[in-house]
Amino acid sequence: MSWKAACPAGDVKQDKIKECTIDGVEIILVNVGDGFRAYPPVCPHMEQYLEGSGICANNVMTCDRHLWQWDMKTGEPLGPAEKPLLIYDTKEEDGQVMVFIDEELEYDFDDDDDD
Repeated sequence: MSWKAACPAGDVKQDKIKECTIDGVEIILVNVGDGFRAYPPVCPHMEQYLEGSGICANNVMTCDRHLWQWDMKTGEPLGPAEKPLLIYDTKEEDGQVMVFIDEELEYDFDDDDDD
């Protein structure tokens, strides 16, 4: 694949999650103030959709189901989170958020996660 337009940059408000589908691949976009980040749409813990359960503030994303947190700029886990957020490359071009999708990023979910 290659760089694909996800949506107009103005549609992604700071600290708000916007869900998009690009060529059949679901992603979420977040405006982190100095650019955009694109992630798979689910929490890497228990497949909770982050558009409904993700809370973004001060460059930290929190899944409200089990309070896992991540640095939105790097995807690195914070606090109790045990897995990083996977991140697609993004750029802004001609007023559009562009996402590079070579392949769909997917998490490995443990069968014994039951909390």
